[in-house]
Amino acid sequence: MVQVCLNGARSAADGAAVPLSPEAMAESAAEAVAAGATEVHVHPKTPCGRDSLSPRIVAATLEAIRARVSVPVGVTTGAWAEPDPAVRVSRVRAWTVLPDHASVNWHEPGAEEVAAALLDRGVGVEAGVWSGTDGAARFARSPLGPRVLRVLAEVTDTAPKTAEASARELLAELGSAFGRPVLLHGEDGGAWPVLRLAGRLGLATRVGLEDTLLLPSGERALSNAQLVKQTLSQHPAQPPKGTG
Repeated sequence: MVQVCLNGARSAADGAAVPLSPEAMAESAAEAVAAGATEVHVHPKTPCGRDSLSPRIVAATLEAIRARVSVPVGVTTGAWAEPDPAVRVSRVRAWTVLPDHASVNWHEPGAEEVAAALLDRGVGVEAGVWSGTDGAARFARSPLGPRVLRVLAEVTDTAPKTAEASARELLAELGSAFGRPVLLHGEDGGAWPVLRLAGRLGLATRVGLEDTLLLPSGERALSNAQLVKQTLSQHPAQPPKGTG
């Protein structure tokens, strides 16, 4: 399984290829799915380009993307979009259009409450466990662990030479992860080394302009679809372990 992460917390300063409006996100999602992506992860944005959990913004984004693709679509609940945990929970409870799943960063304050609110609404939870944080330890103690859709093993080490070792360390910290599927991915300079490791381990992965603006050659990526095509050319065809 290859999930496309369309935009992340990036902005117009990161280049015209990064989709920021609902229409641009929908177009990019359609191209990426046509290229082989099997899921979509997106950060809904205000008109000024800021990540938002607003019910109106989330609804407009999901409706635009779903008009173009039929694969599962997930959104972020990152604390940078709404720093107050209580407000984050109230936003989730007020959503009028629900995503198929949403990522919850387990090291952030209020993660358990946000995840519980999502589960109460029937939204799948992607447990974001970042390297270099206490997320793995927190997740290991979580009563919600067995109920999450999957674990996002997120390698924050951006150094190409050490990202793979950091990924292996994170996977060791996660252990059995309550038996939940694991999606392994990196970012920036670590994106491609970690992606190749996910392929060798038979794990699900993701790629997109959220995680990297560059192709393995170092050239600037022209689109999410181009990144997906490059990923599938490197990702083994064996059935992945991370999509159960």
